[in-house]
Amino acid sequence: MSLPTIKHVRAFFMGGATAKNKGQGGGDYHDQGGGHWIDDHIATPMSKYKEYEQSRQSFGINVLGTLVVEVEASDGTTGFAISTAGEIGCFIVENHLSRFIEGKRVDDIKLIHDQMINSTHYYSGGGGVVMNTISCVDLALWDLFGKVLGQPVYSLLGGAVRDEIKFYATGSRPDLAKEMGFIGGKMPTQWGPHDGDAGIRREVERIKDMREKVGPDFWLMWDCWMSQDVNYAVKLAHACAPYNLKWIEESFPAAQYDNYAELKRQVPAGVMVSTGEHHGNLAAFRTLSETGIDIMQPDVGWCGGITTLLEIAAIAKSRGQLVVPHGSSVYSHHAVITFTNTPFSEFLMTSPKADTIRPQFDPILLGEPVPENGRISKETLTKPGFGVELNRDIALERPYTH
Repeated sequence: MSLPTIKHVRAFFMGGATAKNKGQGGGDYHDQGGGHWIDDHIATPMSKYKEYEQSRQSFGINVLGTLVVEVEASDGTTGFAISTAGEIGCFIVENHLSRFIEGKRVDDIKLIHDQMINSTHYYSGGGGVVMNTISCVDLALWDLFGKVLGQPVYSLLGGAVRDEIKFYATGSRPDLAKEMGFIGGKMPTQWGPHDGDAGIRREVERIKDMREKVGPDFWLMWDCWMSQDVNYAVKLAHACAPYNLKWIEESFPAAQYDNYAELKRQVPAGVMVSTGEHHGNLAAFRTLSETGIDIMQPDVGWCGGITTLLEIAAIAKSRGQLVVPHGSSVYSHHAVITFTNTPFSEFLMTSPKADTIRPQFDPILLGEPVPENGRISKETLTKPGFGVELNRDIALERPYTH
């Protein structure tokens, strides 16, 4: 079969600090309007400063905005993907990465990926917005390849190993998530080391209250978003263990590998340690795996795309670890349904009160599937590529051309 080449790559953005319209959601799901649970008193590395304690948007969590990368093949087929990189990502795609993309065959994904990674080492820092941008290109290439062949991405990866994906919900209301059919609920912590033992007591009261609401077997987890030190994380895990805490997640910033190893050594039996959404490349995940944590949680839109996620899953599998990607909707679904070491997945509740099921990247994707009774079936994912289309009624900006 003769395959087309890639004729054009284009980069657009919406939301973020430089956009005309803000608070739209999309790939940068932190870019929400006021009164959203995702911005309401969540512990962060900035919480020790009073002026930044209440709102994550106050310190700039929503400044990047959504990046959209579109690739067009010589036969007219187009693929696209979204991530969190905004106007900065547009500059990188149009002015740097385009040279590695245009003119290649649509199946040259690994070659393009390797060239993008190696050509950006000098300013990527091993992750961050550069890797978000590379991830977005990689996902767009997989989408294009699937659409050219008329196959869903999961088929290109070797096929599904299960008939459905089971989900836990991340949000402020695990009790409502249980009613919606999810297998568990992950809550953000609100307090940190600067709050001392009083902060731990407050978190214990929260999990105790939620345990009473959801019963003994529904999973409850803490998302700590890099806000803790070892002493605080260990004390929190032990204090919450009597309430059947399933795991404690991302207690420390990404580079603090020694802290993750120490936390794993000191948590109570039965409490798992997880992290990974802010780790930005393959080497970081190899080191993270060596700490002995239980679950690695790469974000497929931030770690290098599907191409890197496959390699991370292999590292985890070799050590008997789970890989449960940070919620990324269809971009995760098509990968995890092919992984034998991903028995469940994450769904991020992006409705303002976490009381309804809203597509994670709403409103930018058309046809984005959501769990029904906490599950998405394999049959839901059978459309070509990632099975979604770009909402072109949204005002996307293309600030650069090449």
